[in-house]
Amino acid sequence: MRDFTWNYFSMTGDVDAYLLYKEISLDESEEADPDNEPVDDWDEE
Repeated sequence: MRDFTWNYFSMTGDVDAYLLYKEISLDESEEADPDNEPVDDWDEE
């Protein structure tokens, strides 16, 4: 699916296709490393 959205974006320049590509890429990277959780340091002082 990621390859399709990239190919569609590269052929059409459709911004929505690019945003979908980025979202899929993010989802795939999160699945590859499920222990990598964001750290919330805002409340620490």
